[in-house]
Amino acid sequence: MGKKYLIVGGVAGGASAAARLRRLSEHDQIIMFEKGPHVSFSNCSLPYYLSGTVKHLDDLVLMNPAKFASQYNIDARVNSEVVAIDRQKKTVDVVNLLTGETYSEAYDKLILSPGARPVVPPIPGIEKANIFTIRNVGDIDKLQKAIEELKPSRVTVVGGGFIGIEIAENLVDAGQTVSLVEALPQVLNQFDIDMVQILHKELVDNGVDLTVDDRVAGFAAHQVILESGKKISSEVIVLSIGVAPESALAKRAGLKLSESGSIWVDRNYKTSDPDIYAIGDAIQVYSSIMRDYINLALAGPAQRQARAVADHIHNIPVCYHGYIGSSVVKVFHYNAAATGLNERVLGDMNIEYDAVKIVPKDKVGLMPDSEELHFKLVFEKPTGRILGAQAIGRGNVDKRVDVIATAITANATVDNLKDLELCYAPPFGTAKDVVNMAGYVASNVLHGVFKHIPITRVRELVEQGAFILDVREKGEWDRGHIVNARHIPLSELRQRYRELPEDEPIYIHCRSGQRSYNAVIALQHLGYEKVYNISGGYIGLCFEEYFTDQMTRRKQIITEYDFE
Repeated sequence: MGKKYLIVGGVAGGASAAARLRRLSEHDQIIMFEKGPHVSFSNCSLPYYLSGTVKHLDDLVLMNPAKFASQYNIDARVNSEVVAIDRQKKTVDVVNLLTGETYSEAYDKLILSPGARPVVPPIPGIEKANIFTIRNVGDIDKLQKAIEELKPSRVTVVGGGFIGIEIAENLVDAGQTVSLVEALPQVLNQFDIDMVQILHKELVDNGVDLTVDDRVAGFAAHQVILESGKKISSEVIVLSIGVAPESALAKRAGLKLSESGSIWVDRNYKTSDPDIYAIGDAIQVYSSIMRDYINLALAGPAQRQARAVADHIHNIPVCYHGYIGSSVVKVFHYNAAATGLNERVLGDMNIEYDAVKIVPKDKVGLMPDSEELHFKLVFEKPTGRILGAQAIGRGNVDKRVDVIATAITANATVDNLKDLELCYAPPFGTAKDVVNMAGYVASNVLHGVFKHIPITRVRELVEQGAFILDVREKGEWDRGHIVNARHIPLSELRQRYRELPEDEPIYIHCRSGQRSYNAVIALQHLGYEKVYNISGGYIGLCFEEYFTDQMTRRKQIITEYDFE
C-alpha cells in the first residue's frame, strides 16, 4: 500500500523532492503546497525579466499544477499556505488563500522546503517609500509594473549581494538610472576586497551610482537617507539586504532550530521529528572547511538535498560530505566566481593560511577573445590543503573555480593542482591552465621557493618609503607606475642588478606577477635574500586603488591607472 507524502514549498527544493519521490515509486500519494501562485519557477532568473533578457513573465515559470499532475501524478496546490503542523496526529492545516477555506491533510512523511524571506528591517520612514523586495514571480512583476507606471528618475537598490547586483545590472540594461547602496565596505561579501574592487570599478564604469560603507538611516517621500547624511532622490527602492530562514512554521510545531534561527536537521535532512524532513534555504548545513554549521541560500545545494531526502525516505543511503559554498555572478562585462573560504573569513578563524594571486590569460594570448583572469587561491599552512578560490574576468571563470571546488571536496592540496590534466586548445585555455599555474605559484610559496606580499600592502609600503622595483618595459612604465618606484626592466636586470640595495627588502612587480617572479628568482640566485614578489602585479594594484581613490579623493600612489 502506498504512502502519503506532503511537501511545503514548491520551488527548487520542494519541486525537486516531489519529482524524485515519484521516480522512486508510482504507488505513493504526493501533495505539494505553495502559498504563492506559481510552483517550480526560476527564482535565480527573476532579475533578467527587468532587462528583457527573459522576455515574458510566463517564461519564468518552468512547471504548473496541470503539468505536475499529467507528467508526474503530483498534486501541486498553489495559493495554499500550510499554517500549522500537528505532529501527534501527523496532519497539517492548510489555508486556501483564494477562498479562505481551512482544511487538514494527513501525512506519513512531511518535507519542509519553505525557503527564505527577504529581510525588511524597521527603518524609519519606510512606510513613506515605494519599497519592493524580490522573492517570486509576482514580486518581479510588481516591480516592473511600478517602473512602467512611475517612470522613475532613479531606482535605488539597497544591498550589494547577488540579487542586488543582478537587479542593478538589469535595470541599467533596461535604461534606468540606478544607485546601489551597501552598508559593508564592499559588495559581494563572498570575495575579498582586493578582488571585488574590480567589480566596484565595473559597476561605476557602467553608470551605477555606487555607495559602500554607508548604511540606510531612513526614508522620506521619494528619498533614501544614509547615515553619512547623503540623500538619494529615488521614486522606486528595491530592498535586497539579505534573507532570513523561513522557519516560523517549524518553530510553531516545536521543531528544533539552530542558533541562527534556521531549521535543525541531521545528516539525512531529518528534523527533530523523525517523520519530518527539511531542505533548502531554511535549514542549517555543515561547512566541511569551517567545521561548523552555516546558512547557505543556494539553489544547487537545495536540489541535492531534495534528492537526498527522497532517497532516505526510500531507504537509499545518503552520502553527506558537507558544503563548501560555490557561486558565480555576472556583473556587466565581468564574470566572478568563488568557492570555499576567503581571507576575510579565515582571518576570524584559528587557521594558518596563505593566499596567492595571479593574473594570467584565460586562453592563448593569440586568440582575439583572450582576456586577463584575476585568480586567487587560498590554502592552509603548513599542509597546503586548498581552502578556497576566487576568479574574476571577462572570460571563463566558473570552469576554473569548479575545478577548485572539486579539489576541495577531494581534500586536495596545492601540490595536486600542478599535475591536474585539464583540457587544452588555444580557444579554450592554455597548456598550463590558470588552475595549474596557481598550483605552481602556491606550491612554491608553501615550500619556501620565494616570498611574496599581497597588493593590499603596497600603499603601506609606498608611504613607508620601501624599495619597490618595477621590472616592466619602458613603454609600460611610461603609461603609469608606482610613485617613487625604481625601474629596471627584466631584460636589463642581470646587467644592472648591482644598482639594487643589498641591505633592505626589495618589493618587485611587473604587470601580472610572472616577470617579477622571474626577477625574484634571479636575484635570489645572485645573493639577494630580502626580495618579495608583489602578488597580482600592477594591473591588480590599479584595480585595488582605483575605486577608493575616486570615492575618497585620497592621494594616489600610482601616476596613472593602466587597465589596458
